[in-house]
Amino acid sequence: MNDLLVMKFGGTSMGSADRIRAAARISADARKTRPVVVVVSAMSGVTDLLIDTLKRAEVGDREGMEAKLRALETKHVDTCCALLPPGAQQAALDAMQAAIGRFQRIAFGMLMLGERPPRSVDEGIAVGEHLSSVLMAAYLESEGVPAEAVNCEEVIVTDAVFGSASPVMDPTREKARGRLLPAVEAGRIPIATGFNGATVDGHPTTLGRGGSDFTASILAFALDASELWIWTDVDGIMTADPRLVPDAAVLDEVTYREAAELAYNGAKVLHPRTLAPLIDKQIPVWSKNSFAPEKPGTRIAALTVAAPGARAVTSMNKVALVSVDPASAAVSGARVMARALEALAGTNTEVLAFSSSSYQQSFCFLVRKEELETAVEALEAGLSLELIHGYLKPIEVDENVGLLAVVGEGMQGTPGIAGGVFNAISKQSVNIIAIAQGSSELTIAIVVRRDGLEKAVQAVHAECRMAEKVNVRPA
Repeated sequence: MNDLLVMKFGGTSMGSADRIRAAARISADARKTRPVVVVVSAMSGVTDLLIDTLKRAEVGDREGMEAKLRALETKHVDTCCALLPPGAQQAALDAMQAAIGRFQRIAFGMLMLGERPPRSVDEGIAVGEHLSSVLMAAYLESEGVPAEAVNCEEVIVTDAVFGSASPVMDPTREKARGRLLPAVEAGRIPIATGFNGATVDGHPTTLGRGGSDFTASILAFALDASELWIWTDVDGIMTADPRLVPDAAVLDEVTYREAAELAYNGAKVLHPRTLAPLIDKQIPVWSKNSFAPEKPGTRIAALTVAAPGARAVTSMNKVALVSVDPASAAVSGARVMARALEALAGTNTEVLAFSSSSYQQSFCFLVRKEELETAVEALEAGLSLELIHGYLKPIEVDENVGLLAVVGEGMQGTPGIAGGVFNAISKQSVNIIAIAQGSSELTIAIVVRRDGLEKAVQAVHAECRMAEKVNVRPA
């Protein structure tokens, strides 16, 4: 199919009846000139509501669980009534009640068991996206635009890693083309659920952090789309977080690698996994603002033309630094590092930065706070013999830290950038705790005290003149 466009709308873009109308108008306008497939997230706040409901069920808090269930139903029924004309409401309400009823059965099952099996959690928390797809499809139909809700349990085939599943691309491609292309060819807009899929034998799964973006890129790959547009509530990918840096500017274009590094290090635009299916086919991605659709956004592609130096700086403050220090130089640091990383890999912990010393063989790494407890438990289990016998000092954790990352393809081979960055941070009397840089020179990751993070980001942004270099092409 020629010129197919896949569009994904995030939680804020689906956050109310008015926002769903806006997303539907964008979709309908695009369909006038080209075939369109839409992927939707749950309404903003709904996934957290679903997770909290199941947590309350697990600990036996029936009253709290039932209150959350009522809130879930009320939010979507009220949105439906505000969104749809009376004659179009009943069919949507019936479909939503069926989905909410499915979630209620899962919650009550957990209440009885006193536990949250990962498989059941995945089946339950994907309900939010299903409710969004029903609402948006029903609204488009009420406006005379043919559309249908599609549950990606029927489309995306994954492995059985519940909570963070990965797609199995060949059967996914077959299912996606068989389920979605006939609808598009018949003139309808499929409104597909983000975030979820199912194993080969049909057990529901979710795709983990950034799952709805990932869904959209999987479908773009499977359907040989010409473009993928990610609709959020910001104008595009920026040179820095505008809440920290008032003069941050929107980048007109970035490479796949730059976007992945920025996302991995805290930029809340898309998840690094989103880009993986697109790179081989070089399918361009646009990050756009559904609140201001007239703005061009940021284009993400294999190659861009940019001035030398850093493009953007991003940061994270909900992180922790974990340090492992041998008690003796006789301990093989390489072996300890290997076992530590293997333990972390076994829990799907993302290592945001890693730094080591040469003589003492000590090392430290940065993880997200929500993964800290699991990471330390895995580390202590994986290195239990060394810890028990005193070959390693007790594992240290520092939660009073923040990460900033300086990113840019143009840093490679450009002298003086690292020195300028470190000098700018030091001028703010901010101490650098750890540094990590890959061989590609694409990213410099720096760990500082959390109370100095904002000043460090502002200093680096100014030192590298990032806002000034936006849209400036080298001669």
